[in-house]
Order: sequence, then structure tokens, then C-alpha cells
Amino acid sequence: MTINDSNYGAKISAVILDLDGTLLDTEIATRCVLRDYLASYGKVLITDKEHGRVGRTQKETAVAIVKNYDLPLTPDQFIAEITPLNRSKWKDAKALPGANRLIQHLRKHQIPFALASNSLQEYIDAKISYQKGWKELFSVILGSDQVLSGKPFPDLYLEAAKRLSVDPVNCLVIEDSLIGVKAAKAAGMKVVVVPSQSEADAAALADSSLQSLLDFQPESWGLPSFDQ
Repeated sequence: MTINDSNYGAKISAVILDLDGTLLDTEIATRCVLRDYLASYGKVLITDKEHGRVGRTQKETAVAIVKNYDLPLTPDQFIAEITPLNRSKWKDAKALPGANRLIQHLRKHQIPFALASNSLQEYIDAKISYQKGWKELFSVILGSDQVLSGKPFPDLYLEAAKRLSVDPVNCLVIEDSLIGVKAAKAAGMKVVVVPSQSEADAAALADSSLQSLLDFQPESWGLPSFDQ
């Protein structure tokens, strides 16, 4: 665990969680979709071209992929074609290590917590429908289409705090992407990041960096500790 902020132990009243790559491993579930889709256009998936895509809105991702791979499509056409393919794989996405433990812990101790994702609300609902109890457990669920601007703008996190009736300075965000960390910091919130290999830069900006949600220590933020 890496800690960057002298106020690491500041009092926290609510927790706001990202979804893809933070709680749910949708990337592994859908990565073959993009590879096979590009192959249908005679293109080869290049990992380097995917750097910086993590955490973006659907439209931003579509614009980047169409441009990077010189596809004969508009971004909207790409979205229309790839979305049904991705949706068919969401049922295979697994909760990341420590995700269920954290969600159940927050609910048990009546700590307000929200889900705030750059995915569209419809997609969030579909993804979490395959995870037992998730939809019912979150106090607030927000997608990027529910605010003016998605991450890295602070709108999602500020709206989540508003709906939780908690001051942004008393919110802790858990993220996996640089884009998400930037959004949380812009909202004036503390942020813990569990970065993927391609998002190592996120650790430098976050208040704390973890290898896994299993390493998260609630008591360091003034929250009840996990049961032993």
C-alpha cells in the first residue's frame, strides 16, 4: 500500500465506488469482443493503442477506437455494433477480489455508499444485475448520462455526494483509472486507487494506492474495521 497524503486518516462519512475495473472485472470479460470485432474489419488489437482508454465514457472510447484503428465507421455506428456483443459477455464478468466483502461491510455498518460510473445508467443496471444483491445494496447508482459531464469532470462524484446528503470533503472514492482519480480530486474528495498496469500514473495523484481491494483498511479512514 502506498500513501501520498498527510491527511490519509481524515474522517470519512460516505464511500463512492467506481464499477468497471474497481468492483467488476468487465475488461477481461469483454476484451475478446474488441479483438474479434477489429479482426472482422481486418484490424489487429494493439495494446498500446488502448492505453488511456480505461475509465472513459462510451462515446470517448468509440471516438478513440474508430480513429486509432481507422475504422470505416462513425463512433455512433461503432457503438451500435459493439454494444450488443459486449452485453452478451457482461454475465461472465466476475466481482474483483474484495469487492463483495467491502460492499457487505459498508451496508452492515450503515455507511452511505454510492456507485458512480462513466458507463450509461442502463449499462450499469445490466452489469450489476448479474451480481447478487448489488442493485439493492447501493444507496445511489449513477451513470454518466445522469450528469452534464462524465469523468474526469467532477460532476458524477458531486452528484453522488449530493444524493447521499454528504459533504464532498467527507467522501472517499475508490477508483481504478487516472480519469476517475482526476474526477474525484476535482470534486474535492479523498481517493484510493487500485490501478491496472496501464494506469500506473493514477497512483501518483491518489491519496492511497492498493494492489487489491483486499488491502483496503477502512479504519485508516475513520470507518469500522473489517471483522477478523
